[in-house]
Amino acid sequence: MIIDIHNHTYYSDCGKDHPEKLIEEAIKGGIDVFGISDHNYGIDDRKDNYVNQIRQLGEKYKDKITVLCGIEISSYPYQLPPPDWDCHEFDYALVENLQNDDCKITDIPEFAKQFKCKIGIAHTDLFYYCEKRGLDTLKFFKSLAEANIFWEMNMSYDSIHSWREHTYMLEFFKNEEQQKLVRESGIKLSVGFDGHRIEDYDPRRIHYACKRIEELGLKLVDIKQKTSG
Repeated sequence: MIIDIHNHTYYSDCGKDHPEKLIEEAIKGGIDVFGISDHNYGIDDRKDNYVNQIRQLGEKYKDKITVLCGIEISSYPYQLPPPDWDCHEFDYALVENLQNDDCKITDIPEFAKQFKCKIGIAHTDLFYYCEKRGLDTLKFFKSLAEANIFWEMNMSYDSIHSWREHTYMLEFFKNEEQQKLVRESGIKLSVGFDGHRIEDYDPRRIHYACKRIEELGLKLVDIKQKTSG
């Protein structure tokens, strides 16, 4: 299974492309499951339009690809969605910025409960996160797995980010001790290109990551497409 569930459209300030163009590009790239996950502060009061549009496109292309409707949630206090901002209609949510000093969240599983959909942690070095906070790494990963929270391998390589690669991802794919711990913890992994410009999209990176995860005996997350709000 080739999955890519981290992508941005014109609903994000950092994106520019129409969702349909991204879906068509994913189909050409041999992606089986494609998720669009625009920023919560970009979608803002357009949430209903966003969800409806992604669902309609998912229906249109259902014979060629599974399209998931996701969202990326910033954990910064000044960017968090309001408490009454219901996320149950999304297939999943990616939470970002957890490793930064401005983030005040100390209990990730508890924080995740409010969103009422499947939760993943985006582009975060969770081994460094544990080291910085003095946490037992295995216990921490197990707590995420028990809460049904997944961890993203972010394969970003684009002009918006000056063609940089995430060092945590590069390290994980070569570090046998980290792989062993993740395997033992039972946490599942996702893969995302984190695309912002369609011309930068490189599905080969997604294929590599998904196949590498399988080779390592690790598990990809399985997210079910919701059929209604």
